[in-house]
Amino acid sequence: MQLTQNEQAKQRGLRRMKALALAFLLGAAVVYVVARLTENHYAAAAPWAGYLEAMAEAGMIGALADWFAVTALFRRPLGLPIPHTAIIPRKKDALGANLGDFVGNNFLAEEVVTDKLRRAEIGNRLGGWLAQPHNAERLTAELATAVRAVVTVLRDEDVPAVLENALMKRLVEQPWGPPLGRLLSQLLTDGAHHKLVDLITERAYAWIRDNHGAVLRLVSQRLPGWSPRFVDELVADKLYAEVLAFAWAVRIQPDHPLRKAVDTFLMDFAQELRTDPAMIERAEAIKLQILAHPEVQLLVTSAWGTAKKMLLDAAEDPSSELRRRVRDGLVALGWRLSADAELRSKVDNWLQEVASYVVCNYRGEIITLITDTVQRWDAQETSRKIELQVGRDLQFIRINGAVVGALAGLAIHIISQLLL
Repeated sequence: MQLTQNEQAKQRGLRRMKALALAFLLGAAVVYVVARLTENHYAAAAPWAGYLEAMAEAGMIGALADWFAVTALFRRPLGLPIPHTAIIPRKKDALGANLGDFVGNNFLAEEVVTDKLRRAEIGNRLGGWLAQPHNAERLTAELATAVRAVVTVLRDEDVPAVLENALMKRLVEQPWGPPLGRLLSQLLTDGAHHKLVDLITERAYAWIRDNHGAVLRLVSQRLPGWSPRFVDELVADKLYAEVLAFAWAVRIQPDHPLRKAVDTFLMDFAQELRTDPAMIERAEAIKLQILAHPEVQLLVTSAWGTAKKMLLDAAEDPSSELRRRVRDGLVALGWRLSADAELRSKVDNWLQEVASYVVCNYRGEIITLITDTVQRWDAQETSRKIELQVGRDLQFIRINGAVVGALAGLAIHIISQLLL
């Protein structure tokens, strides 16, 4: 299997450490041979040879023992089927299960996660980070990239259908009468309709004033055919003057009876929309007629195209109004988080609640992810990966075994010489 650049560097380091540990073993062996030969041939002239021999012998034993121990973790030493060797390849699944339990009990415990988040003070850190304009600009750019990716991935033929179904279903299920009645009642209570009434009366007066001939013709058509023409004109002029005066009075008098009558009618209509079953049923029928109209269907279908173009244009342009507002909003949020302790507390508590929910409800899935991943690994490949990560440090065990063994052998030989 091809190694990454980082793994290749670790493999070179592992080989160097293995060579160094082997050099300690071979060095101890050479010292042992030299000391042994010296003691056999020059015992009287070289009394130190016995000490050196004991030291080198114990060093070899320690180096070999630790080589066996380190090697047995990853493979069978010398390929021999020695019991309790190649521990990692044989116990891979058990190690994965133990690792999952360890992570679950020590890192995914609810109290551990919530305590870590509480001490991290994420709300305060997030506020300070967002308050920096360049950070807000960076986050805005990332959000724009995400929006472009999502909008691009979505198929144009699917989104309108989904929007239409979801929107239409929601509109059909929700009755219109009571909500419209409540909205109309609130508008009437606040007097928001007065401007509309003013506009209607102003337009009505202007039309009557500017259409004197049309009014005369309309009145003349309703008079008897046998009446003289001048009588028709006199009656039409009189009626026109009365209508014009009436329209002017309605326009300028806020408390005109007609205005009050309109208010009463609208209040009664709003009440009927909220409570009258017959009126509610009529409102539902009108709703269905409106939603079934082809223009409404076309409007819903074309909304996605318009929204998509607006989103893409705004996301592409760093100076767009949308991105500017998002950026300014993030900066403002950062300042609020930095200055408002209550808001920071809410953010921290929300994060802790989310983390607690995830840990309590999905800890098993996270642990299973670890164990299943380890189980899917090849045993030999797993052993190789672990050795690549920690093998270099384990070679120090071999080196220490040679050194400590040599010192222990020397100490034992000195004690034996002194006591015996």
